[in-house]
Amino acid sequence: MMFRIGTSPRLIALAVLLTAAIVLPSGCASRKNQHKGPPVVPVMAQVAVSMDVPVKLSAIGTVDAFNTVSVTARVSGQLLHAGFSEGQEVEKGDLLFQIDPDPYEAMFQQAQANLDRDKAKQANAEADLARYADLVKKDYVTKEEYDSIVSTSAAAKATVQADEAAVQSARLNLDYCTIRAPIAGRTGNLLVKQGNLITANGGSPLVTINQIVPVYVNFTISEEQLTDVRRYSQRGTLAVQAYLPSDSANVYEGKLTFINNEVDERTGTILLKATFPNGNRALWPGQFVQVGLVLTKQLKAIVVPSVAVQTSQQGDYIYVVRPDSTADLRPVVQGTRLDDKVVIMSGVQAGEKVVTDGQLRLMPGAKVMIKSGLVPEGPKAAPAAGGGVRGKAKGGSR
Repeated sequence: MMFRIGTSPRLIALAVLLTAAIVLPSGCASRKNQHKGPPVVPVMAQVAVSMDVPVKLSAIGTVDAFNTVSVTARVSGQLLHAGFSEGQEVEKGDLLFQIDPDPYEAMFQQAQANLDRDKAKQANAEADLARYADLVKKDYVTKEEYDSIVSTSAAAKATVQADEAAVQSARLNLDYCTIRAPIAGRTGNLLVKQGNLITANGGSPLVTINQIVPVYVNFTISEEQLTDVRRYSQRGTLAVQAYLPSDSANVYEGKLTFINNEVDERTGTILLKATFPNGNRALWPGQFVQVGLVLTKQLKAIVVPSVAVQTSQQGDYIYVVRPDSTADLRPVVQGTRLDDKVVIMSGVQAGEKVVTDGQLRLMPGAKVMIKSGLVPEGPKAAPAAGGGVRGKAKGGSR
């Protein structure tokens, strides 16, 4: 501020007071900000818990019928009616189709009549044979005549045997006119209708029956994982879990029942099969399912929500809230995944609070405030079929 020569002392004093009034408030505000420090960061957090978790291999599988039968006719004829509706559940022995039996009934009766006629001829030939056997001993007939009677009797016997075979064949053909379910299962699309002429052993089946109680689930694993599967399967039957991608809440339990005898050299994978009881018929042939092959259990594993794990160029890390409400950055090693949770192999202990939201605003040592009500007692166990194996778990595999 500039003053002209000759200004009165009173005016000078007034100017000094005004300048001090302007400078002093800004200086006080600066000192006040210096004492305030960095702001507290609000975060969400959950408690890391210790629990037993399954060590398993994950794969995508397909549901396959336990047994499939393509029903065909063994005799030709007109279809009188079908004894079931399309898609119906049938039991073994239930009527499926009825072919017109009249032509085969006539053939059976004809074969039976031929048998009766030839049996009468055989009886007459045997009587002649017995009579001539006595006469030839007394030289009342020649040896040639006796040999002729023996031959006639043998021919009659052979004819009867052929007639008996013809009767049996005619009876089978008559029985084949009634087609019954060879297995219990669910019928598929009905490919013939009433009144159609059916050809024996035709190229297309009349209907296909799938047995879906129990049911197979087929899946593949890499050849590197085969060693672990074989090692753990020697200790007992391995459990297999499966769920539909659209219904992950319902996890179905089965058993590993088949390991193929060779690795597919084109893909480096090997086929495995699991058997599921499927009493509620939830698994359907042809469906894709998420499969978890449980190898063993990891005892007292540290489990945290998967959203707590962050990734940087140096690797995975988690922010832990210290007892003094400051953030601590911990490098971690991940293990088995369980849906929305993950096993932490190292870096976090049970009971510690891990940050699940707000990590982007944090830095090591920052003051944090956990939002009220967002630190539960601990996460519940997730469905075991939801995850795969990450990292080398104790007793597990990659």
